[in-house]
Amino acid sequence: MITLSDWLAAQNVDARLASVMTSMANASIEIAAVLRHAAITGQTGLAGHTNVQGEDQKALDVISNDIVLNHIRQNPEISILISEELDEAVHIENQGAYLVATDPLDGSSNLDVNVTVGTIFSILDARKGLLQPGSAQLGAGYAAYGPATSFVITFGPTAAAFTLDDQAVFVLTTERLNVPAASAEYAINTARERLWDDATKGYVAENVAGETGVTGKRYNMRWIGSMVADVHRILMRGGIFMYPLDSENAAKGGRLRLLYEGNPMALLVAAAGGKSTTGQQSVLDVVPTDIHQRVPVVLGSADEVARVEVWYAKG
Repeated sequence: MITLSDWLAAQNVDARLASVMTSMANASIEIAAVLRHAAITGQTGLAGHTNVQGEDQKALDVISNDIVLNHIRQNPEISILISEELDEAVHIENQGAYLVATDPLDGSSNLDVNVTVGTIFSILDARKGLLQPGSAQLGAGYAAYGPATSFVITFGPTAAAFTLDDQAVFVLTTERLNVPAASAEYAINTARERLWDDATKGYVAENVAGETGVTGKRYNMRWIGSMVADVHRILMRGGIFMYPLDSENAAKGGRLRLLYEGNPMALLVAAAGGKSTTGQQSVLDVVPTDIHQRVPVVLGSADEVARVEVWYAKG
């Protein structure tokens, strides 16, 4: 049995960087414990506030953010926190070299129906400023709080998955994640079809046509509505996740946030052999202009992302 601590010690990364991953793991363990009892303690409702995105905050959004912030403050190697739940970046008293960007509780709108939610995070060199492209990430990961609590991480070359055991220890369960290049599953919110651009409509129409269309194979649509849950499925068995630019979200630049949703997930998928695109370029190549910048995100199995890129290239 290989624990997260064992695995981190064996990686060819700076011990200080590894400690940031440990801090996020410890925060995730605490959040998982809170979530297990949230329905009983009545913490699944609204907090009565909105975040910088104008979204209603759940009580657990605020609690999860506080947990992450507390663990980051305890690590002298981290000096900056960017969070979906905070208007501005938090500059910690520590003078550490690392910056963490996080969505402390992704998918919290699903809490009242016990659907998998998660914590997403990105690790950057704090000395290079707040606005860095995803290709500059030193590491990334997420915790998925479902039937089991998973912790999926990368330092770049490969991605590994861990599962929380009964002693609150993360144990290695998949040493090297591999997203199959070909897949027959796609995840998109079809209720927004009337708002899609032509490229998205064309790609999905081909999938719906199945074996009677140009792809010659049958597709299944899977949409959970929690990015962590949808991407976790893709990392485990392949597929493609799509939240494209559409006529409603175009004014905002997209739906998902670049620094702490698009970038970390794109890095994880790339480390597992997949691809990402905004429709115009790799998600990892977007140079951010704001810490809460939104972007269109398409990521997953390489062949499927390539098909989407072909549709966008048609103009």
